[in-house]
Amino acid sequence: MKKSLFALCLLIAPFIAIQAQTFNAPEGSHINVDGELKKWHKVTLIFDGPETSETNDYNPFLNYRLNVTFTHPASGKSYKVPGYFAADGNAGMSSATSGNKWKVHFAPDEIGAWKYAVEFKKGKWAAIRTRTTNVPSAEFMDNAEGDFTIAKSDKIGRDFRAHGRLQYVGEGYLKFAETGKYFYKAGPDAPENFLAYTGFDGDFGTDGHKDNLVKSWSAHLKDWKEGDPTWTGGRGKEMIGALNYLASKGMNAVSFLTNNIKGDDQNVFPYVDYDTYDRFDCSKLDQWEMVFTYAQMQGIFLHFKTFEAENQGLLDNGGVGALTKLYYRELVARFGHHLALNWNLCEETGDWGNFDSSPTMPLYETERRALAQCVYDIDPYHHHLVIHNGNWFTPMYGEQSKLTGASLQTNREDFANVNPQVKRVKDEAKAAGKIWAVAVDEPGDAQHALITDQENPDHFNARTNALWGAMLAGAWGTEWYFGYKHPHSDLSCEDYRSRDLFWDMANICIRFFEEHDFPVNEMSSQNNLISSEGDFCFAKAGDTYIVLLKKGEKSNLNLEGQKGEYAVHWFNPRTGGVLQNGSLKTIRGGTQVALGLPPSDSGKDWIVVVKKKL
Repeated sequence: MKKSLFALCLLIAPFIAIQAQTFNAPEGSHINVDGELKKWHKVTLIFDGPETSETNDYNPFLNYRLNVTFTHPASGKSYKVPGYFAADGNAGMSSATSGNKWKVHFAPDEIGAWKYAVEFKKGKWAAIRTRTTNVPSAEFMDNAEGDFTIAKSDKIGRDFRAHGRLQYVGEGYLKFAETGKYFYKAGPDAPENFLAYTGFDGDFGTDGHKDNLVKSWSAHLKDWKEGDPTWTGGRGKEMIGALNYLASKGMNAVSFLTNNIKGDDQNVFPYVDYDTYDRFDCSKLDQWEMVFTYAQMQGIFLHFKTFEAENQGLLDNGGVGALTKLYYRELVARFGHHLALNWNLCEETGDWGNFDSSPTMPLYETERRALAQCVYDIDPYHHHLVIHNGNWFTPMYGEQSKLTGASLQTNREDFANVNPQVKRVKDEAKAAGKIWAVAVDEPGDAQHALITDQENPDHFNARTNALWGAMLAGAWGTEWYFGYKHPHSDLSCEDYRSRDLFWDMANICIRFFEEHDFPVNEMSSQNNLISSEGDFCFAKAGDTYIVLLKKGEKSNLNLEGQKGEYAVHWFNPRTGGVLQNGSLKTIRGGTQVALGLPPSDSGKDWIVVVKKKL
């Protein structure tokens, strides 16, 4: 089989890492520093450790603890990163279940010299216990130390390595550490079973648990390009093609469950089989990693939805115990190095549905707060941490939890409550003492939400009430659910082209914010400033106003108490393009002021940008 360029890079990467050395290593230990030694790039330490297997009686996932502390002396930064058992070190290509390779992934955020120190312990439940004294050594690489030197990244364009880690910075928008720019996201929230793909290893497609929902993603085979990644037997092309398609439409986010045992699909889980929760499938998870790595190279944000309502209490009967901690440790160890992601603790969390319908014990507020703390403690990078509303967010606001934002779901077919609910969450969080970054990740209702282009090519309500309604209430982005009563639904979709026209509209929206230097972090929903009922106004009073007029009709803007002259421009949210002049080019503050009429297409939706002139 002809190897792809991506796979070839994985094979030659060990030979790239030449500016590294190991010292104070135990006799007989072997450590390889793998990957491009550049800022924001994945650096992997590969260790020769104990020979074992996924099913060994002495559980390698639970009874060994591999941590590496990376320190940057010049800045004082330090990260304690968990590692994992990696079978033969190439399981994604070999489908190996046994071996002696152990790995730690790290994404350095500074150039220059880095030092590392290895901790490798063993014993009952060692992986998830935090005790540090009198813990038996697992020998091999335990107490090894070394260093390596990091150079600047050479990446450009959409690749997140050109932008740095996406971080929550105490504001309503996530910010890239390298460029200092805000990130505005748009992409599919559905299908939630994105990872139920026939090309992955494992028996999930033949184990008798809703096998009919497993996907081939064959519609996107044509989007795969020569040189793109594949794994054994040419597998992966369809899923990689799906990511290529999303990137080609300007979409920059994708959402997926990582565990839906007992859920709606039941084909996605990191384990060796459906009924085992403490043994992980090394090859399948390596293949997930290939997909996630490629997504990040294409500038696609990863929304990890770690549980759903049906299985929120799956692992520890509604508590945060050994199996829950092990699950998150493995996710963070294998995927936490990626630069643009969030951990979503659970979809539709809490105890809110039919009393006797839940397959597992719900998580109450105490457990939800404990879960947030658990993930925060495991993740050395403290990625954006969110939860999805079933029960409302109130007990999680402020310093009550480590959450940094909301993954908001709404419930109206016409999307009319998106704008007010974003405002509600932002206002409530701020009042509780911590600003949240809010994304609308399931606008609409369960039955309909974003239906197909064939059914509704205009997508008027989705575009106005939800897409622009979210952003003009201060959301940092949207992801789109596909209703279960329609073709290409949340469980059945295998073709993102089913919403091709809408992705163009979403791209227009996020590019509008990317290309104009609006003071978004100082703006808020202020719909009361415009006279047209049902329209939206996002404003920094006295400076910048962004108004959505859904029918392009006359509306007045309240500039009472504001002085000076303001420029008025119009933007077409249906076709994009440059800012245009309408019937009025300028207005003056001090009173209720008419905004004038759009350049054309009166009666259709328009964005009005009002900016104070210097």
